[in-house]
Amino acid sequence: MTSPDDDLEAELMALADFVDLPGVPPPAEVAAAVRARIEEPEPAPSPPVRRRRRWRLVAAVAIVVVALTAATPQGRAAVVHILRLAGIEVRVGEAGTPPATAVPLPGEREVSLAEARRLAGFPVKVPAELGEPERVTVSDGDRIVSLFWADGVRLDQFEGLTPYFVKQLSEPWPESVGANGWWIAKEHTLSRLSREDGSELPLRLAGPTLIWFDGDLAHRLEGVTAKQRAVEIASSLR
Repeated sequence: MTSPDDDLEAELMALADFVDLPGVPPPAEVAAAVRARIEEPEPAPSPPVRRRRRWRLVAAVAIVVVALTAATPQGRAAVVHILRLAGIEVRVGEAGTPPATAVPLPGEREVSLAEARRLAGFPVKVPAELGEPERVTVSDGDRIVSLFWADGVRLDQFEGLTPYFVKQLSEPWPESVGANGWWIAKEHTLSRLSREDGSELPLRLAGPTLIWFDGDLAHRLEGVTAKQRAVEIASSLR
């Protein structure tokens, strides 16, 4: 009897047979790399375990897609939508056009940190590396909590089972960080997708951003210019 991981490996090998990009590793090596990524140790599971597993599979496959498409110029030109991770879609191709004035998220309003924790349907965490935020907002029916610090640093937290944010950028490509994270080093256009009709609304020009997910929760840390510093901040969530 085969396991879901065996099925995934077989599908990836079959897919790789149809990808004709010079310099790309053979299918068996690609599948082995994905399997190794999936089997990396992770913290003791917490509910819902199946969804966390699902996002590990999505991340592993996305890493391979990036590796395949980034291998050659024709591959990079062929793909625009490359990642759909935990409520955030990343598009690489054209940078997009941000609005002249930043647009707030729907229903965005300022609250205290204690109020945000009461309203949100998930545990709102604060990075110890930054301390208490200077400002806190909730938006989109209290489903998104945003924490703000000086110098344009912000942390958005929300349940990310379906894409809500869209990041549109030109190269370089996002860089994977661990099993569950991606680093975008340059400014890019940030938009939102309507939950009702899927329409897209540009919000603003966003700075360097670290994206990661933990179970069902998505995080985007914006405004920290150094990747290592962003990782340190993300690792200090309490």
